[in-house]
Amino acid sequence: MSGNWHGCSWNSPLADTLVADFDVIDFLHLLTERCVDLLGVDSAGILLTDQQGQLRLVAASTEQTRLLELFQLQSDQGPCLDCFTTGQPVASADLAADIQRWPIFAAAARRSGFASVHALPMRLRDHTIGTLNLFSTTAGNLDEGTTDLGQAFADVATIGILSERAARERNLLSQQLQIALNTRVIIEQAKGTLAERRGLSMDQAFTTLRDYARTNNRKLADVALAVIDNDPSVAELAHPRHTPQHR
Repeated sequence: MSGNWHGCSWNSPLADTLVADFDVIDFLHLLTERCVDLLGVDSAGILLTDQQGQLRLVAASTEQTRLLELFQLQSDQGPCLDCFTTGQPVASADLAADIQRWPIFAAAARRSGFASVHALPMRLRDHTIGTLNLFSTTAGNLDEGTTDLGQAFADVATIGILSERAARERNLLSQQLQIALNTRVIIEQAKGTLAERRGLSMDQAFTTLRDYARTNNRKLADVALAVIDNDPSVAELAHPRHTPQHR
């Protein structure tokens, strides 16, 4: 079997990972559809490992394939699971001939109308994070060029997942940095307020804020905000008997 991919932009799914509103699940579904369009197979599915090391279905080009992939996971046998375990491509050019190898899965796949399956690993360095699974209604092996292109799709899927994770982590880092910057502004304002009220130096004002927060088991930012807002809960900070400590 071989894919008719001339004139088609097989790398368009990768470009989708660069947009600001990148949706990884939609991307993976699109990738399974592109596999069908360009590889000459009849259906495709993607399985990914979760944090416990268990495979989960994340995308399938058809409902029929989705159900078969779920059945494969439930029965705990099939080329896709073997591919994930070994980190190597696993092919069944003729499921009828492999009925002894995967008796439950092969029978279910044949009932679904499939005659062959090719599973390709999604690898991150030495770790396999999932598999791209190609299903055909006719028996036969994929030729070398189609297999290479299929592996390229599996690699694109991996890149897309990593891009989404990196973007999420960058966004989290950006939020954390902004929170830190905003918090510092609040603390500086509180230092100025306390220094003016108590006749303290800025260093003394900061030490007073910090010591009060520690003593009362409160966050420094919360105490600083309370000082700015004249919150009664920190009224004692402005009391003359409160003696500042030098750092």
